[in-house]
Amino acid sequence: MGMTEKEENKRSKIIIGIIISICAVLILYFSMATYFMNHFYFGSEINCINVSGKTVEEVKAQMAEELQNYTLNLKERDGKSEQIRGSDIGIKYNSGGEYKSFKDKQNPFNWVLAAFNSEDSKMTDELSYDTKLLKERVDKLSCFQTNNIVEPKNPSFKYTDKGYIIINEVSGNKVNKDILYDHVSKAVLKGETTVDLEAINCYAKPKYTSESPKVTETKNILNKYISSKITYAFGDRKETIDNSVINKWLKVNEDLEITFDDKEMKNYMNAFFNTYNTVGKRRNFVTSSGKTISIGGGDYGWLINADKEIQDLGEVIKKGETITKEPTYAKKALSRGNNDIGNTYVEIDITNQHLWFYKNGSLVVQGDVVTGNVSSNHSTPQGIYSLKYKQRNTVLRGPGYNSPVDFWMPFNGGIGIHDASWRGEFGGNIYRTGGSHGCINSPYYLAKGIFNNIEDGTPVICYY
Repeated sequence: MGMTEKEENKRSKIIIGIIISICAVLILYFSMATYFMNHFYFGSEINCINVSGKTVEEVKAQMAEELQNYTLNLKERDGKSEQIRGSDIGIKYNSGGEYKSFKDKQNPFNWVLAAFNSEDSKMTDELSYDTKLLKERVDKLSCFQTNNIVEPKNPSFKYTDKGYIIINEVSGNKVNKDILYDHVSKAVLKGETTVDLEAINCYAKPKYTSESPKVTETKNILNKYISSKITYAFGDRKETIDNSVINKWLKVNEDLEITFDDKEMKNYMNAFFNTYNTVGKRRNFVTSSGKTISIGGGDYGWLINADKEIQDLGEVIKKGETITKEPTYAKKALSRGNNDIGNTYVEIDITNQHLWFYKNGSLVVQGDVVTGNVSSNHSTPQGIYSLKYKQRNTVLRGPGYNSPVDFWMPFNGGIGIHDASWRGEFGGNIYRTGGSHGCINSPYYLAKGIFNNIEDGTPVICYY
């Protein structure tokens, strides 16, 4: 059964429609192919820059403009930023702007397939820069200028009346130039526009933070040290060294190790002990004639062994101890208080050539003596000395003399009190031209009386 006229007309229209559609598609296809003979595919990119539908010349101009405008932004701490411009570092494309070969890879008749295969639509045009210019530009960055650099600092420790507290570390803004340069140079080569200094970890860091266990440990040790309390007993008087003083001696180094400020500690303790040291200091002394004189010099008195005491003090502080102690003395007197001479002493009035020996406030013996020869520069020195020892039956030797004595009592080096059997008289002005080599020449009874009653360490006071 054949088709009707109506059906034939309908079929003809369909065929004509198909032919027209095919023709339209072909026209579009060939039109686009013609277009892509001189233009890049849609979706074409050079270094991630869209160059779709542009001619080689247009792309060359576009890429040159991109290069001209290239800026690398450096994102720094505290909201700061700096820029490195392409023009500052001689940036350029390695291709020299020749994009024809890239275009030649794009077959105009394959433009449809390009939508599904981007292999011929992407190009990387390697960048290069002047190494010397980049280094100079990096060196000139504000973050490397000395007056802008804040060094990182470890946590520190502050003394308060409640003990030590931790002061947080300072992060600072010091940049590691090598790390930054490495990232900047790579960013430039990739055409990247931002480098975040925090993200690339190029800031110098403090060795410790307030969260470091070592910081807590150091704080605890500091608090242990200042918990020490050392009370010194000077006879009836007492003085205390406690946290208010100790904190000024403690230092913490970069490795959070605690050390003593030796200079500060010695200065303080020497001044502290000096109040109680009496050797060589001037004292008021009431003579046998009733006159009050001021006399200094000599080696008698209290003298604390400061070096040993400071060393011992450091050990006590490290243990956090509370103790009461007497200081270690290099020299001791017989009496405490401001008048450490006490009431047992030998008194020698050089001007009047007379000696008195008092024991427990009572006069034991007295008499005229002969002291050092003034004319031959052997005058007996004044001062307050302590008796070093006493010795029976010895021979005193020196330049030009060899003298046996029964009683020898040295108090100032080679100067001492002794009997002088070779002398027929004592006192007066004998000492001016016929005196001794510095010793106190005494009558036998006087030397014996002193010898039998005196003890080592007894003060001997010589004055004019």
